[in-house]
Amino acid sequence: MVAMSGGIDSTVTAMMMHEEGYEVVGITMKTWDYASAGGSKKETGCCSLDSINDARQVAVNMGFHHFIVDIRDEFGDYVIDNFVDEYIAGRTPNPCILCNTHIKWNALLRRADAMDCEMIVTGHYAVVKELNERKYITKGKDNRKDQSYVLWGLSQESLHRTNFPLGTYSKPEVRQMAKDFGYEELSKKAESYEICFVPDNDYRGFLKRRVEGLEERVKGGHFVNKEGKVIGIHDGYPFYTIGQRKGLGGGFTKPMFVTEIIPESNTVVLGEIDDLIRNTMKVGKLNWMKYPELPEGMEALTQVRYNDPGVMAGLRMQEDQVDVEFYANVRGVAPGQSAVFYEGDDVVGGGIIMRNISF
Repeated sequence: MVAMSGGIDSTVTAMMMHEEGYEVVGITMKTWDYASAGGSKKETGCCSLDSINDARQVAVNMGFHHFIVDIRDEFGDYVIDNFVDEYIAGRTPNPCILCNTHIKWNALLRRADAMDCEMIVTGHYAVVKELNERKYITKGKDNRKDQSYVLWGLSQESLHRTNFPLGTYSKPEVRQMAKDFGYEELSKKAESYEICFVPDNDYRGFLKRRVEGLEERVKGGHFVNKEGKVIGIHDGYPFYTIGQRKGLGGGFTKPMFVTEIIPESNTVVLGEIDDLIRNTMKVGKLNWMKYPELPEGMEALTQVRYNDPGVMAGLRMQEDQVDVEFYANVRGVAPGQSAVFYEGDDVVGGGIIMRNISF
């Protein structure tokens, strides 16, 4: 079963599997109907009708089955509700990771069982390896495209039935394969980095449309400095993220950044760039991958955002959370985002940043 979004990566993956002699079933998941979001931009990306038709056309051309699966209800209830709840709680969510972990793979596994498919294949740039009967993810060949960070939440059940054929290829090689398969236009297809249900990238507008009365309820809160002195008025704490510089208004004598969000008092703390530095953090909602639990005294390269180079850190379990002590200063650690722990290129595990702390 190949998850096909209609983009170049998943399409080339399906064509590779078909050419290698596998019996391929293509699945395109309809996760969101953008028309219901009330945004201003035309529907794009993995949920659009054009993308669904692109995936289906490749299946027809190659001669394998293709199905469209409507998972809008389960996606909306879990992913979108969490997205809204996290911003209301003053955190910055990553809905794509949540969707991978709790929605897409579960939906794929159920359909794979129903259709007698042994493996699930996707176009992610990562590699699945095995150690002591445990499956884990390691980084893909193309460092610029590596997607191991967004896959930290996959369960052992999912990993034992998952393959990522593109993990050993670079993006230019994949584009060349599309050409070799006879899909010149596909090889030039642009990539989408937008959240599927916010394709205009206006998450603030999405929140306002989703939560009735939100704008009126939170507007007029205070910007304060690190000493707590009021230095301005903001539009409402859910509309700001840690590290944000633009959109804070004028009147400051030096560049200012959002360093903390306090939802209880509708307060947004501003500071200079060095005020974003954090030395420790707490990470919860953990999923261990390479090992069944965190090895005692472990040090790991810790990544706190996608495309972050990572910093070495000491890890220590404290009940159901990990205390992380960075060995170098880290800026912009945002509660709600994911932290992923690496041993070399291997994903040891990951979790959600619960708190960031500065010494």
